[in-house]
Amino acid sequence: MQRYKLNGTFYYCPVDLTLHIVGGRWKGIVIWNLRETSMRFSELKKVLVTINDKMLSQVLKELETQGVVDRKVHEIVPPKVEYSLTVEGRKLLPIMQAMSDYGQKFVLD
Repeated sequence: MQRYKLNGTFYYCPVDLTLHIVGGRWKGIVIWNLRETSMRFSELKKVLVTINDKMLSQVLKELETQGVVDRKVHEIVPPKVEYSLTVEGRKLLPIMQAMSDYGQKFVLD
């Protein structure tokens, strides 16, 4: 039986590992919103209307730890921090696109 490891946690199924990365209320939405451009914390907050600062910060930190999101600090005053997808994060976009395509069939007219 194969095992998979991400940040010290072992998984016995690659689907389970992937669901751990993109699962939850906010991770997939953050990834989807970073698909075309980098965004600042405040820009993400405007798009994710109902998320609070603590949760957004936690989600971004988790995605950064998992190698999905890159955090770039620009050394200016005031400091500017931008979030973007890493190469590994971009590999998730076909999965996210398939999820978007599936969800489109439930659009309200």
